[in-house]
Amino acid sequence: MKNSELHLLERRKMFNGYQERYRHFSQTCRTDMVFDIYLPPQVLKGYPAPVLYFLSGLNSDGSELVRQSGIQRFAAQWNIIVVFPDTSPRGQHVADSEEHYLGQGAGFYVNATEAPWAQHYQMESYISQELPDLIEHHFPVTKERSIAGFSMGGHGALQLALNHPGRYAAVSAFAPLCHPIDTEGGRQAFSAYLGQNVETWKRYDSTELLQTASHKLPVLIDVGSEDTLYPEVLQPEGFVRSAREKGFAIQYKVRPGYGHDYFFIASFIDSHIEFHAQALGL
Repeated sequence: MKNSELHLLERRKMFNGYQERYRHFSQTCRTDMVFDIYLPPQVLKGYPAPVLYFLSGLNSDGSELVRQSGIQRFAAQWNIIVVFPDTSPRGQHVADSEEHYLGQGAGFYVNATEAPWAQHYQMESYISQELPDLIEHHFPVTKERSIAGFSMGGHGALQLALNHPGRYAAVSAFAPLCHPIDTEGGRQAFSAYLGQNVETWKRYDSTELLQTASHKLPVLIDVGSEDTLYPEVLQPEGFVRSAREKGFAIQYKVRPGYGHDYFFIASFIDSHIEFHAQALGL
């Protein structure tokens, strides 16, 4: 694999496995990228494991999920490798913005087509193609993979699963942005990254993608009842209704009293790991 060298930045033992952080040069994003990975103890003994890609929310870099989700305990129990990608390319030479929904930390998991973003912001291809190839080249993994996310990362997980049928065994999301083209922030980001053609935006809108979805993978969505973005911004009910009409096996729960935060994720991460473990045949 060309230019696939990994540079270890950090390594810490957790639940008899290792939480590691790496830097590498991305051919897709044309800059250095960083990702975190949890390797469960069975992998360290030479047994390959399936991979769960866990996508972070707006203005995060993956480290918050690493430190606050509590996922490692359950990944160790089920023997699942967890990869935490960054949310965008970064660096002084990478385009950025002071707008909340745009720029570094806010890649929205799309392949940008508009200047100045198109040069580096190719996050769909990075997450769905380059990064998995890199992981499979360097780590003892099986061919099975799954995907999850939080908030903007939930949007990313849903649209990537729908845009790449058969690539993921299942998809789950905490508080996902389900209909971004119907929100102010989503429209702001998509118009900058993708131009003014709304039809182009629909390729990255999970609710719109359901209309032509053919591969019906299992879906799990959790939302907190006290989430300040629920329901107006997240709009999960419309997605869930359309998914059920299309025949998806979807589990959806509104969790009373929980907000849009890592306390919420940590409270229910065990059920998400078990959901993925079943889909992965563990």
